[in-house]
Amino acid sequence: MNLPLLAGFQAFLQNSHTLVHLGLLLLLGYVGGRVASRLRAPRVSGYIVTGMLFGPSILGVFHEELVKEDLVLVTDIALSVIAFSIGGSLVLAKLKRLGKEILWITPIQALAAFFFTTVLVAIALPLIGAGWTDAVSPLGRVFFPIALVIGAISAATAPATTLAIIHEYRAKGPLTTVLLGVVALDDGLTILLFAFAMSVAQALTARGTLSWQNVAVLPGLHIVAALALGAAGGLCLRWFLHLVRRKEAMLGVVLGSIFLMSGLAMGFGSSPLLANMILGFMVANFVRSDQDLFAVVEGIEEPIFAMFFTLAGAHLDLRVVQTAGSLALVISLGRFGGKLLGCRLGGEISDASRTVKRYLGLGLLPAAGVTVGLVLLAAESLGPSRMSEMMVSAVLGSVILNELLAPILVRYALGRAGETGKV
Repeated sequence: MNLPLLAGFQAFLQNSHTLVHLGLLLLLGYVGGRVASRLRAPRVSGYIVTGMLFGPSILGVFHEELVKEDLVLVTDIALSVIAFSIGGSLVLAKLKRLGKEILWITPIQALAAFFFTTVLVAIALPLIGAGWTDAVSPLGRVFFPIALVIGAISAATAPATTLAIIHEYRAKGPLTTVLLGVVALDDGLTILLFAFAMSVAQALTARGTLSWQNVAVLPGLHIVAALALGAAGGLCLRWFLHLVRRKEAMLGVVLGSIFLMSGLAMGFGSSPLLANMILGFMVANFVRSDQDLFAVVEGIEEPIFAMFFTLAGAHLDLRVVQTAGSLALVISLGRFGGKLLGCRLGGEISDASRTVKRYLGLGLLPAAGVTVGLVLLAAESLGPSRMSEMMVSAVLGSVILNELLAPILVRYALGRAGETGKV
């Protein structure tokens, strides 16, 4: 493209209304998703790559202030909807039927990924991030909080990628059943871990001390507050739905409840994700309605996610790509190791089948939506800094690496287990 023309276009966009950029996010994201689908790649990869291309580091269509400040609301909305949907998947009747394998394996593999990644990142950051901060120790004011947050984020699994492969190959069998159960619970547990990690990280970056109050009491209070908000919101929504008669009004009521939960949780310093997850859990288990409230929300998820992932890709800073690339590899290794060993250990404790112990970990390697959302939320909460920029770029890099490798490994695991319906 002609450079003066590009500079003029960038100057025009710099002074354009925010709605112009929202429109571009939707349209460019759609094109990127279509291209990815034609290349047999997940749409989320297309969204992220599109955001990278049109972000501040390359073409500059979305400038830095827009990405990091003006469009933060897009991230908040998308994460709130994601958390609500995750809570809706936690149906008590289904959980009771999942069996001891899933109930053992889920927390063990999530905690193992959290622990492995936190330790590796805490060790690697002082070496990789030398010169980025004044901190001199992995237990210092910056390195340990960043490592803790990245570790919590790394516990997540991308359910959309896993489900797409299961449906594509018509997989059915013991491994597939356990895999679906663990995926359904995994992101909910990740949100709990993230709420804890963020509370500790914010306390440490503010005070720089590892006190009992910072590590246990304050995070505990924030989590309890979010649980209470979500539960109260669910009870209020249950009553409010009796007043709704038209199907067209249902979407507004549900979205209003989700946004209200997020705003109240932020006001109380609690986790909006956890509050909305509990809201979704309450709706799925205790709210009776003539309509499927989650299906109502699903109708608008695709455009929201297109904007969200495209905006996420725009956060990738090529100025730190060399450092972030090394850290992305460390994150991927820690997460892979934790998932694989955690599934093996959980399988041994629960006396799972040999097939489940051997191949389940490969099925849990995809990472995308929740991972991307949590790292953007973490960067916003921790405040602007070079370390935050490196954290976002490194986690996005690990997501892209996952999106390239993980689908192949999931397909391999299902094939080796003999549960695919087509070759």
